Amino acid sequence: MKNIFFIESSGKERKILFHEYGKIYKIKGLYEQLFYDRLKCQSPVKVSEALRYSLSQVQENLSELRVLDLGAGNGMMGEQLRRHGVARLVGVDIISEAKEAAERDRPMVYDAYYVTDFCNLTGEQKEDLKEWSFNCLTCVAALGFGDIPAKAFIEAFNILHSKGWIAFNIKETFLDKSDETGLSIAIRELIFSEYLDVYYLERYRHRLSMEGEPLYYFAIAGRKNDDIPQDFLTTIGLA
Repeated sequence: MKNIFFIESSGKERKILFHEYGKIYKIKGLYEQLFYDRLKCQSPVKVSEALRYSLSQVQENLSELRVLDLGAGNGMMGEQLRRHGVARLVGVDIISEAKEAAERDRPMVYDAYYVTDFCNLTGEQKEDLKEWSFNCLTCVAALGFGDIPAKAFIEAFNILHSKGWIAFNIKETFLDKSDETGLSIAIRELIFSEYLDVYYLERYRHRLSMEGEPLYYFAIAGRKNDDIPQDFLTTIGLA
């Protein structure tokens, strides 16, 4: 059964699914109240720590990063990165409600915010994004549940400069070979490929379930070695 919750407004009760983000973002503070206050999500803090630790291994600083925050939502990860003083920060999401919520709730976090589908970027959009000279990609709580497919993640990865940094999180089942979903296979192949050097990998409590049980994810951070080739998904049987 899908996770649902109910809100009451003007004497009427509304049912909303956990991943109906468009509806959630339209109500100021609802996302934070649900996922952070009640369900104790700690992924933005954990993933930003993973990134900071990885850079410390080579004596680099977050203040040198020009970050593409993929699946940025209403800016929770962006807020953590801004606290660390990153040089540039650009948010991307596929729904306009996310941008509207970020601009409403955290207007000083992002230098720019794009609403676009990374599975269908035009040549002009790619060139526009490359002009930011990104050397870091972050993606928090957006890989899985059909939010960001493997193709979109790879497209964002390839926009990074060579030797750029990447930090993201995934459900713990993604590293289990019994999980045969496309994104799970793609992430496992990427982690063990020559395209990414992993500096940090830790299992942690992402948040609580509605029943109060801990949900575990992996926080991963590393350094890009090279672009992922166009036929990557084909070679692992996903295209």
